[in-house]
Amino acid sequence: MGVTICCIGAGYVGGPTMAMIALKCPDIVVNVVDISKPRIAAWNSDELPIYEPGLDEVVKACRGKNLFFSTDVERLVAEADIVFVSVNTPTKTRGLGAGKAADLTYWESAARMIADVSTSDKIVVEKSTVPVKTAEAIEKILTHNKKGINFEILSNPEFLAEGTAMEDLDKPDRVLIGGRETPGGQKAIAALKAVYAHWVPEENILTTNLWSAELSKLAANAFLAQRISSINAMSALCEATGADVKEVAYAVGKDSRIGPKFLNASVGFGGSCFQKDILNLVYICECNGLPEVAHYWKQVVQINDYQKDRFVRRVVSSMFNTVSGKKIAILGFAFKKDTGDTRETPAIDVCRGLLEDKALLSVYDAQVTEEQIKRDLSMNKFDWDHPQHLQPTNPTTLLNQLTVVKDAYEATKGAHGLCVITEWDEFKTLDFQKIYDNMQKPAFIFDGRNVLNIEELRKIGFVVYSIGKPLDPWVKDLPAAAH
Repeated sequence: MGVTICCIGAGYVGGPTMAMIALKCPDIVVNVVDISKPRIAAWNSDELPIYEPGLDEVVKACRGKNLFFSTDVERLVAEADIVFVSVNTPTKTRGLGAGKAADLTYWESAARMIADVSTSDKIVVEKSTVPVKTAEAIEKILTHNKKGINFEILSNPEFLAEGTAMEDLDKPDRVLIGGRETPGGQKAIAALKAVYAHWVPEENILTTNLWSAELSKLAANAFLAQRISSINAMSALCEATGADVKEVAYAVGKDSRIGPKFLNASVGFGGSCFQKDILNLVYICECNGLPEVAHYWKQVVQINDYQKDRFVRRVVSSMFNTVSGKKIAILGFAFKKDTGDTRETPAIDVCRGLLEDKALLSVYDAQVTEEQIKRDLSMNKFDWDHPQHLQPTNPTTLLNQLTVVKDAYEATKGAHGLCVITEWDEFKTLDFQKIYDNMQKPAFIFDGRNVLNIEELRKIGFVVYSIGKPLDPWVKDLPAAAH
């Protein structure tokens, strides 16, 4: 009988990762368990709970053969040889480290449950992004409860990008496995390595000690976010000087030491990891008596907040310093194209800023539901990462100024301005002449992703603001924009 794997947590990481393991390892039985009945029901249906290109095909090829989704958590954990833990590690919203530290409540309860139900030796794999040294706490829980059972802890962080997760799983840059430098730890590393070796070349499977693996995930996300904040900081300087951020990014990216990736200026980064992981890194640095290092990384998040705020101020100042009662179309709500994920999307802060200035918003995104948009806009910061029944929403009257519509033409009809917040491909091929004809004049476009052809739009008659690009004479002379 082959190895049995069980993954606790059927979310953005657990579902796709286990589906790929099942596809590549037909000899391994893979169970994905979650206490959420609706989520498991969705994984067993034709409408999967997450949208990710290629995921559907992989799940349907393996489901019912060697890939199973279940709420029978304890039994399947007890039967598994390798247990992946892929539960949420949200930012704490209260108590010590609130707003920065990771909340390990779900992790701890998973570890206690594993200890309680296990009757055989297990390899426990940290798949969620966790603060460095989490494994130590997990080990303590497992070893203090053991009944002569041996638990080995491994760290196997995921490096997936949403929108390309299945591709990333199929051909990863690297698979990272961290474990103890003991005979048992090395044996556990070899066992997990053997799973990935079904399809990943051996030179792409890296092994390290536990702490290096845990910290590598936070470091990778911090470096990526830092690149975005660096080019976004430059975009503000480009606007002030008449430089073009795309030209600057291209010139900088041609340096082989820097490279071209992650140098697209935008309204800001989003997603479930970047901000959370950097704040977590900041907290760990503070706890280890490194305030200067903490301050350095915190600045990456502050530039991101500044960029979103700057975008809102540009919109308001361009439109005669008031958007009160004006219809503004918001094109795109997901944090990036090819995903329906809205966690920490810049659209939330942009919409809130405009709503607080009494704008009337008309939002369109093909992959995000009206219910999700309204929930995001009425939630406190950091609450999105807790289970739905624990997410307190603020009954906010701002949502009376918001409508969610089914296509871009409906969103822009009669609007004074439109903002592109997500770089969906469909926005590049819209009939902008038709949009212009149906908008109020002067008609404004604010391109938060630099995906539109500015020259063409100006020929049609739009007043255009595109991040980091030389300013439209109209926008340039407006004093409020600089503050």
